[in-house]
Amino acid sequence: MPHKIGTVIASFNEPNVNQFRFVVLDNVNNKSNIPIRRGQYIELDESDGKFIAIIQDVYKTNRYFTRAESVKEYDTKTGIQSIFPTELWEYTIGIAKPLGYYDHDNSNLDRISFPPSPGNNVYLADKETLNKLIGLDTDKGLNMGKLCFHDEIDVKINLTRFIQKHLAILAMSGAGKSYTTSVLIEELLNRKIEDGRISIIVVDVHGEYVSLGKKPNNNNKKIKDLSNQVKIIKSPFMTINTTYLSGYHFANFQSNISSAQIRELNRIINNYRRSHPNCPYSLNDLISEINDDPKMNIKSKEALLGWLDPLEHMHIFSDEENPKLLDHIEIGKALILDLSETISIKHKQILISYFAERLFNLRKEKKICPFLLILEEAHQFCPEGKAISKQIIETYAREGRKFGASLCLISQRPVRLSTTALSQCGTHIIMRITNPSDLDHIKKSSEQISSETLGLISNLPVGEALIVGNAVNFPVLVKIREKYSNTGDSFLNLEEAARLWEKTHS
Repeated sequence: MPHKIGTVIASFNEPNVNQFRFVVLDNVNNKSNIPIRRGQYIELDESDGKFIAIIQDVYKTNRYFTRAESVKEYDTKTGIQSIFPTELWEYTIGIAKPLGYYDHDNSNLDRISFPPSPGNNVYLADKETLNKLIGLDTDKGLNMGKLCFHDEIDVKINLTRFIQKHLAILAMSGAGKSYTTSVLIEELLNRKIEDGRISIIVVDVHGEYVSLGKKPNNNNKKIKDLSNQVKIIKSPFMTINTTYLSGYHFANFQSNISSAQIRELNRIINNYRRSHPNCPYSLNDLISEINDDPKMNIKSKEALLGWLDPLEHMHIFSDEENPKLLDHIEIGKALILDLSETISIKHKQILISYFAERLFNLRKEKKICPFLLILEEAHQFCPEGKAISKQIIETYAREGRKFGASLCLISQRPVRLSTTALSQCGTHIIMRITNPSDLDHIKKSSEQISSETLGLISNLPVGEALIVGNAVNFPVLVKIREKYSNTGDSFLNLEEAARLWEKTHS
């Protein structure tokens, strides 16, 4: 039976097709424990069908407190509450925005063309209506948590709608980006074969996801062991197979290499491949070939060696790659590229540029399964300015959905993230953000984010998220569920770090 919460009231120019108000029933008198909150969904029975709306604001009014001079006068004497029944004249008013209505067949949500009637009853939207309204996949969707203010609703999102057209997770530091991402990874790893599974590749800048690949240390049966589904490769052990690179790749790694030097380098590479067919080679092999080449101008040779030598000293250009993507990309499993031990931004960008391009090409050739590439601190790899890895990330954003190469961008500074990449993300999970520049950038990159929605974002508590875009029919507030895998090591706070230092160095 629907739960009645109020009655539509008439005010100046309302109700209309864009907004209406309703007076909220006295919850105490009606023995109701359900409070009215901004963001709740409501429904009304109209002659055309079931009318659906969302509460945009809530305020209280009381006729005895409308005139400041009267309140002050009474309070200086005996107090206004002792003279008048003020508690009986306090009302809660809800302001709602119509979303649409279902006809009597309850099939399609049609746009609102006529306002609700004053005096009509207002009910909390029921579970079946909300699942259909939001577009949830209750059978095999990814369960991200509970719908805020509707705890009976699990927000289960269809896999294809969620990530095929790419995903962005945006929030300020400490708002819960990594936690939310871990929940998403858990859901992907927990899928059944018949529901459709993919592979997950995580670019982990700070080592926040390595706990997923560790066996639980205690006997808590609530913690699920995902270690057999997660492979972790740390950056000191990552290598690039130079055999797959052309002169243009090296020009991307060292942007000052001239066109003439690129031509010479490509000639060296082609000569080496002809003289050593089907033989992998390293950057050091190419450097030796350049040194021994009799045709190259001495100045070109010195300049080219000057650009390649710093790359060689990174010790990442080998005659084989690690991890071997053809072996490590498995359906229903995750590969975590842990970059936490590497400080150099350039070093990290070169690694990600190589692995991202290799993954993309292998998927285009259908040599690996569909996958999701999760990019932590995405503004480091795909900023508004120049970056070695920017071009391939934007290629994912533009073309990846055609091949089953999906992208998830995670950032605490959306304003520094490439607008091209961010605007191609069909779904945004947005947690608390207060920086005006970041909020403005998010609004410009997503058509579904209105001024009212921006107001919600800056006030979200930790652990709550706004999901907008292709994954859902309407923006929804979600309380992210608890993780069931390893939570990882918590960050040491400053006081504990200071005490530990003094204890060990006393």
